[in-house]
Amino acid sequence: MSLNYNRLAVSRLFSTSPLVAFSFALAVLVALPVLAVGANIFSGGTSGTWGHLMATVLPDYIANSVWLCLGVGIGVAAMGTGAAWLVALNDFPGRRIAEWALLLPMAMPAYVLAYTYTDFLQFVGPVQSGLRQAFGWKHGEYWFPDVRSLSGAVVLFSCVLYPYVYLLVRTAFLERAGGMIEAARALGLNPWQGFWRVSIPLARPAIAAGMALALMETLADYGTVAYFSVQTFTTGIYRAWFSLGDRVASAQLAAALLGFMALLILLERVSRGRARYHDNTGRRRATRQVLRGWHALLAQIGCAIPVVIGFLLPALLLLRLALGDDGAEGPGFTSRFLVLARNSFTLAALTAALAALLALLLGFATRDGHRLPRLASRIVGLGYAVPGSVIAVGVLIPVTRLDHLLAGSWEQMTGVNPGLVLTGGIAALVYAYLARFLSIALQTVEAGFARITPSMEAAARSLGSQPTETLRRVHLPLMRGSLLTATLLVFVDVMKELPATLVIRPFNFDTLATQTYTLAADERLAEASSAALAIVAVGLLPIILLARQIRGVAR
Repeated sequence: MSLNYNRLAVSRLFSTSPLVAFSFALAVLVALPVLAVGANIFSGGTSGTWGHLMATVLPDYIANSVWLCLGVGIGVAAMGTGAAWLVALNDFPGRRIAEWALLLPMAMPAYVLAYTYTDFLQFVGPVQSGLRQAFGWKHGEYWFPDVRSLSGAVVLFSCVLYPYVYLLVRTAFLERAGGMIEAARALGLNPWQGFWRVSIPLARPAIAAGMALALMETLADYGTVAYFSVQTFTTGIYRAWFSLGDRVASAQLAAALLGFMALLILLERVSRGRARYHDNTGRRRATRQVLRGWHALLAQIGCAIPVVIGFLLPALLLLRLALGDDGAEGPGFTSRFLVLARNSFTLAALTAALAALLALLLGFATRDGHRLPRLASRIVGLGYAVPGSVIAVGVLIPVTRLDHLLAGSWEQMTGVNPGLVLTGGIAALVYAYLARFLSIALQTVEAGFARITPSMEAAARSLGSQPTETLRRVHLPLMRGSLLTATLLVFVDVMKELPATLVIRPFNFDTLATQTYTLAADERLAEASSAALAIVAVGLLPIILLARQIRGVAR
């Protein structure tokens, strides 16, 4: 009996060894950009660059990054937690619409919001022009807040990124806080006291997780801070790479940015200490507090403000710019727009298809219980926490060397120089996208695998099916929805990605995101509006999926 068991174990190991080797290779490829950045931390030859940075802009990088994180963290925590409390624990007219409408700002990239509000609130924009016309003011006779500032960036980031906190906290309120809130009400606490003394402490892990995601997106952003002239680590990476021509210093700044993100996560965990946030009263949902009169009106206004500022108003402004003031076709809808759309679609579709396939294979490899595939999935899962600018630097350093090596070897063998095959085309760009967004596909696919019971696989194997046949005939039919969702999420993220695309894109190859940034930087906002509007429209697709899931939750 023992001998048969050992033979079965050995047979199982060898039958799955290709998947084990695949998971190991995939983890190495995903980790390679970060390893390439880390390998340059102690490289020499950058003292001149660092001396220049420390004497000029490095203090601004640190100060602006700290203030940006502090402001955005407070903003998204307040907006997301407040919105989640209103829709999860209260009932008022329009609550069901507000539940999914509060997700809409996720479709609006922060840099698109920055360009839109700059045009709307600038001196010659409709707001200030209307004020001057209404009150007879002239230039210098009144004060108006400058949206292109650090405080303006904090407000815009908060309006776009609060849904990260909203989604997690809303789930925590619905699934964990029911019994505690009912007990608090029985002890005489009013809704406001229950919110501060019960709901907030129970939801702290969800608030912290949502804040961490929002701050990662904030630190990874380039378009908004560059357009607002707010110097952060991300803008410093581009300056060291393109303006100073020092790739090693750029990699060292990227490593500093990674360390800054790790420090944020560590500080939150240390502040939590040994505190635990369990709800031992069961998962019974609390009865929603019915709001009437002016309380209901305030709740409606509170839910409407972030949606209007973060999505509805900028979407209408983009549409006005794209169509032109007279309703005619705007300057952005040209043959050039079709080329940009084709480039963006090609990159997004190719990356999304590869990400779904790789996630499927890696997720299937973890089903056999081997430690290596599970470790590989954890390494891949860290990719989304790495900013696009860091990924871009980490990809270009090794891939460029490999490109030159391949070109030299090919020229020696054939006498023909093929040029830069990897960095001269879209291969390096797709690699960077996969290194960053594969984790999204993997998480979605693993959630799909979790719903498939191991007994199905056991039954297939008992009938003589090989692992590949089991994957094709058992898992694939059950995983279609998860695979489509994973493909869609990666597709949308690639369409919106700006930092990595700006660094790695081939010469004379633009996408909707890079065109939006380039035209907006040249103050050609009307021409940038059509590309920005297309990005927003594509970003609505995952919002529709999330909205359907929210509507499907029992109330």
